[in-house]
Amino acid sequence: MRKMQAVQVAKAGGPLEIVERDVPEPSDGHVLIKVHACGICHSDMFTKEGQWPGLQLPRIPGHEISGVIDKMGAGVEGWKEGQRVGVGWHGGHCGHCERCRHGDFVACANALIPGISYDGGYAEYMVAPQEALARMPDDLSDVDAAPLLCAGITTFNALRNSGARAGDVVAVLGVGGLGHLGVQYARQMGFVTAAIARGQDKAPLAKQLGAHHYIDSEKQNVAEALQALGGARVILATATSGKAMSAALGGLGLNGKMIMVGVSEEPVEVSIVQFVMGRNSVQGWPSGTAADSQETLAFSALSGVKPMTEEYPLSRAAEAYDRMMSGKARFRVVLTPGK
Repeated sequence: MRKMQAVQVAKAGGPLEIVERDVPEPSDGHVLIKVHACGICHSDMFTKEGQWPGLQLPRIPGHEISGVIDKMGAGVEGWKEGQRVGVGWHGGHCGHCERCRHGDFVACANALIPGISYDGGYAEYMVAPQEALARMPDDLSDVDAAPLLCAGITTFNALRNSGARAGDVVAVLGVGGLGHLGVQYARQMGFVTAAIARGQDKAPLAKQLGAHHYIDSEKQNVAEALQALGGARVILATATSGKAMSAALGGLGLNGKMIMVGVSEEPVEVSIVQFVMGRNSVQGWPSGTAADSQETLAFSALSGVKPMTEEYPLSRAAEAYDRMMSGKARFRVVLTPGK
């Protein structure tokens, strides 16, 4: 039996520990993936701290996975060994719940998540169902692709489904792990792109990423600054602050919409009069299906959108996780089991 190195969580709140395991065998409809890169996401905390309902430990975290198909189980169609693939947050669906029956697979009542429902990408190998696979462009590196399978698809998919058209003002609230990708996508989609963050130190980076305008929320009234640009058709809220979202809502233009992708426990307060008279709205957005991941990767390769990453070997996974949780990483942390 082949052996592999993996990083697991054995008990809730316990350390990330390196273990040796047997390389798993793919069952019917599943493939074995040799992991080349796996991004570390803040949502991995659900596994690390044992906070996801029904989570079974020990579990290998990781849902931003890029690699190649090493072996295929029976019944797998449309894929081949040696093919480059990615797996993101959407790790499979049941196909029979009411949401699946309506084609809304990402909202499946029995949705599977790599690193939570089954072992994820903090390992040299992992198994995934074929419906979770996304094809990878040849000219996109594994390290660049991995974060795009969560942070990338979340921002890209939210923007392309926002209703905004080329030339509209689109603001990205927060220039961090999600926002630095959101700014790039907004620019490449043809929007008048405004980046909003705290402090002037983020201004050069925002312009480098493609922002036409930078709004310093420490020195400027965000809502007034957006109205001076004509009002935002869309505010993509990537910051994990309900207070910051509330402060930006006044910057929405007629028929403007805030799309929340950053998660905060703080409530968002809206002006009822503004929302009634301006036909404004607030919407949340999850990530997307494997097909959405595939289109995110293809668009990123075509347009040159890339995450800013810090790489760590699998042996330093605990250090890499702490780096991500500290908020000091610029901006995505990626493990490279294949190196």
